[in-house]
Amino acid sequence: MTVSAVATRYANALADVVTASSAVLRPQDAVAQLRTFEATLKSSPELHNALTTPAVPGSRKKAVVGRIADLEGISRIARNFLFVLVDHRRIALLPEIIQVFERVIDERLGFAQAAVASAAGLTEPQRTQLTAEFERLTGKRLRMRFTVDPSLIGGVVAHIGSTVYDGSVRGQLASLERRLSTES
Repeated sequence: MTVSAVATRYANALADVVTASSAVLRPQDAVAQLRTFEATLKSSPELHNALTTPAVPGSRKKAVVGRIADLEGISRIARNFLFVLVDHRRIALLPEIIQVFERVIDERLGFAQAAVASAAGLTEPQRTQLTAEFERLTGKRLRMRFTVDPSLIGGVVAHIGSTVYDGSVRGQLASLERRLSTES
């Protein structure tokens, strides 16, 4: 089984729990809590090593995870999920599991993910306008992630599923270069 398949299994299991009709934890809260724990894990190489090494007993790892969960206000469901990852020696896969979990939740709730890179930071009205335009264009509800890529010179590049919308100056210059080289 590949790492992606393992991450997908855990992500789907958690998604089943948080999307059940009797769920007490909203999917977006689960994501936020797992991201908080992930940030703590990334901020301390010693903690990361302690939780991923087989030399530390599982009971000690779970005690540490429980203490961190208490300090960060992580719900019982997310805490138990982290305990399962510790028990099965999968805590190192947490970043990938979270990524897959977000995608699974979005699919179940009818959203598509979109990544938009711009040459400079976008204002909130610009983000809102881009979101509305891409939702109209694709016919889907979108979860937008905005990043800044100075190499674009100007404009934006959006990745929605397997489709790329390139409205950047860099993309237009590359297109012009291709057309000019074929006309020569």
